[in-house]
Amino acid sequence: MKEARKEAGKKAGEKAMKQGKRFCVSGCLAGLPCRWDSASRPDPRIQRLVARGMCVVVCPEVQGGLLPPRKPCELCGDRVLARDGTDCTGAFRRGAAKALAMALAAGCTAAVLKARSPSCGAGGIYDGSFTKTLAPGDGIFARLLREAGLEIFTEESLPWERLEAELEADPEAELGAELAPACGPHAAPAGVRN
Repeated sequence: MKEARKEAGKKAGEKAMKQGKRFCVSGCLAGLPCRWDSASRPDPRIQRLVARGMCVVVCPEVQGGLLPPRKPCELCGDRVLARDGTDCTGAFRRGAAKALAMALAAGCTAAVLKARSPSCGAGGIYDGSFTKTLAPGDGIFARLLREAGLEIFTEESLPWERLEAELEADPEAELGAELAPACGPHAAPAGVRN
C-alpha cells in the first residue's frame, strides 16, 4: 500500500509540476476554526497562498468526524488519545486518508501543515503526556503525505523567502482556492470559496 501511495503521489506531483506548485494546507492555518478548541491559527502568508489558488485546504480531524469543539488529542505511540483517555485513532486515520485522497486528486506536490499537531505535525509532535513536551516524529496525516512523496513543511519550516521569490515571478497566478467540503459547517475565511 505504501508503494501505491508513493506512485500516486509521484504521478500527482508530475501533473502538478506542469500546472505549477500546489500545496495542501492545514485548515486552521488558512483561518478555519477547526482546531480542537474551535479556534484557528491563521497565518497571513498561507492565506496569501490560498487567495492565489495554490492550495487545497483540509482538516484531517474534521474529515475523520471529529467536529470542534473536541477534546485535545496527542499521539501516544501509534494511537491517538484524547486527554481523558478516549482512543481517537480510527477517526484520525480515516480523516488523514480522506485528506490525502483530496491532496493527490488536486495534484498537490507539497504541504504546509500545523506544527506539533497529532495529525499535521512534521518532525516534532507532542509526546502524549499533555505537558507540551515535544518528541521527534510526524503526525498521522503528515506521515501519509510523506509516504506518498509530497514535500512536507510546517508554517515554521517553509522557506518563505524562496516561495516569495517564486510568487513575485508569477504575479498573474490564478486567484481562488478549493476548500475541503468536509471542513465542517464553519464559514470560510476571506478569499476561500466554499
